[in-house]
Amino acid sequence: MADEVLAQEYWPGEDPLGQQIILQGGLQSKIVGVVRHTKQTDLTADSEKGVLYYCLYQQPIPIATLVVQSDGNRALPASAIREAVNSVDPVQSIYDIKTMQERVTATLASRKFTVALLALFAGTAVFLAALGLYGVINYGVTQRTQEIGIRMALGAQRSQVLGLILRGGLRITLLGVALGWLAAFGIGRLLRNQLFGLSVFDPATFASTATILAAVALFATYVPARRATKLDPLEACRYE
Repeated sequence: MADEVLAQEYWPGEDPLGQQIILQGGLQSKIVGVVRHTKQTDLTADSEKGVLYYCLYQQPIPIATLVVQSDGNRALPASAIREAVNSVDPVQSIYDIKTMQERVTATLASRKFTVALLALFAGTAVFLAALGLYGVINYGVTQRTQEIGIRMALGAQRSQVLGLILRGGLRITLLGVALGWLAAFGIGRLLRNQLFGLSVFDPATFASTATILAAVALFATYVPARRATKLDPLEACRYE
């Protein structure tokens, strides 16, 4: 039996069933079925090479792995498996019984610390970015206090001035979020081989990060602008 990668490699556009393949030593094998490709060594990496599967009776091995589907109760399948094997061969040893989730967790155990460390750095980066964003926008709006005073002295309403400044801050924020999404998507495509069970574009992560930074930017715009609109126009014009 061959997987779909090997079938496509040797018989592209053809039906692989019934085809003969010659292995090292002159051993000939007939393809009797095709299965989907699976990763053989690591869940996060793949050799992209095709695989042949043989019946246990064709190529006996000293150690075999048995996969059993159950309803989720681990204790019952383990005892049932032991009883079934002992009924056939009482001296056959059964060991290392684990659920598939435990197997996957053990395979990825070495990466957990790295992922946790990256998550810590990512959280710190978001906090520092939000803090820097607040400082920059707050300073920029504060510098416009005299402009706000002049507008109000010429008859502009406080709500009009506040809305004008918020719209300006919102445009800059949306532009920054759009550029950040493009950069994150491009970097994600470069790191796709390091991701297991995750897509390159994770809507929840992208949306939450953009929401946090946008909220910080709008807050940094609103607070000094509102403070400036509450000043007397003459005092705002003399503000330094």
